[in-house]
Amino acid sequence: MRSPVPDYLADVLDAVRSIDDGAPADYIEVLANADTSRLAVALATVDGEVYAAGDSDVAFSIQSISKPFAYAAAIEDVGLDAVLARIGVEPSGDAFNELSLEDGTHRPMNPMINAGALATHALVAGPEASGPQRVERLRALMSAMAGRELGYDEAVYEAELRDAHRNRGLAHMLRAGGIIDAEPETIVDGYVRQCAVDVTVRDLALMAATLANAGVQPLTGRQVIDRAGVRQVLSVMTTCGMYDAAGDWVSNVGIPAKSGVAGGIIGALPGQLGLAVFSPKLDAHGNSARGVAVCERLSRDMGLHMMDVSQIGRAVVRKLVVTLAGGKGRTGDAIVPVYELRGAVRFGGAELLTRALAHDLGEANDAGGGRHREATAVILSLLHTHSLNDVATRMLLENLRRLHAGRRAVVLVDPDGVLDLTSLDPAQRPRVVATDAEAQVVVGGDACRVVASQEDTSR
Repeated sequence: MRSPVPDYLADVLDAVRSIDDGAPADYIEVLANADTSRLAVALATVDGEVYAAGDSDVAFSIQSISKPFAYAAAIEDVGLDAVLARIGVEPSGDAFNELSLEDGTHRPMNPMINAGALATHALVAGPEASGPQRVERLRALMSAMAGRELGYDEAVYEAELRDAHRNRGLAHMLRAGGIIDAEPETIVDGYVRQCAVDVTVRDLALMAATLANAGVQPLTGRQVIDRAGVRQVLSVMTTCGMYDAAGDWVSNVGIPAKSGVAGGIIGALPGQLGLAVFSPKLDAHGNSARGVAVCERLSRDMGLHMMDVSQIGRAVVRKLVVTLAGGKGRTGDAIVPVYELRGAVRFGGAELLTRALAHDLGEANDAGGGRHREATAVILSLLHTHSLNDVATRMLLENLRRLHAGRRAVVLVDPDGVLDLTSLDPAQRPRVVATDAEAQVVVGGDACRVVASQEDTSR
């Protein structure tokens, strides 16, 4: 069995391909000549599963998506109080390249606009750091979050540095106002190189998932960013990450996010997942037009809005292997995989179940994979499931369709009718029972008995 999540992501991309609004960033020559047909999306769970569709292996420059990671580094390197003394946290309501400074203090309004990002870069690696030390600190941090060594797009760096007159002007104003202490040219050079780091949507999804996972990189288990720093970064991403479109974004998508002018967007939903999209054409706010549409669709379909409190609690998947013997009319023992879904189930819980089914019933292409690929029957228990939101319902129904297509009988333990089966073709509907014992009889035959039951702790 194959997971339906990549197919769903491909469908989402197909739905937005017709959007032809916007244009690539025209003030950076390399970006102006970008292939505007490129389109990609990736999701990474907080335990390291990555799903992707489209041009997911195509590299592009990270640009302003680097700003939250630089902010995290500055907080860790000099402390939050020192950062707040020089950079505010209020939405500016201005475009990303405006000189938005507070009256009196001359602090940039927030670290997500260019003035604030320049001030942030100047704090990275501490007050005595050299330009190369700042640059390497950020490259190493972003590499640790992506789970692989990242490099630079030198063509983007050179083109952007050549035309960085506005950023030079911002940096000189910040130096004149006492916000940065280093030479403006050094800070601009380092900031431009920071923005030229090369990434894919897979990289960005894992970087976002690291934020969603309280600073722990999902694949390596390394604490890359301090938990308190993550909270600060996500807070500012929520209110300022999408520039002067932040209000619309929070209302329509509801995920802490950051965009970049190469066409990337990341979103980090605490405790659940990181997402990334890529499409080079930008809207009037400097955000990827197709990327915004993808994120709106994902949030709506998957119930990802952080203010959605319709589902409380967290889902847990428990796997068992039950051996049944002695059933009337049956010969030999029946070894049956049992999947119990518990709690209030949203995308995260449904994805865990989907992943377990695809791993256990699919091909033996990784450690422990395909352990139940010969099973002709599966028990799915919703006995302890409190509720299913819309995306969880649709994912479970798709799993049932695929199990049926694989000629596997499914017995569903669902005494309260938590899963609405009406949209399934009658031939695809599982046998529904009220108790685990009834499910065992359906699979093993009358008078069968459980001779072994063992919890399956595999991934």
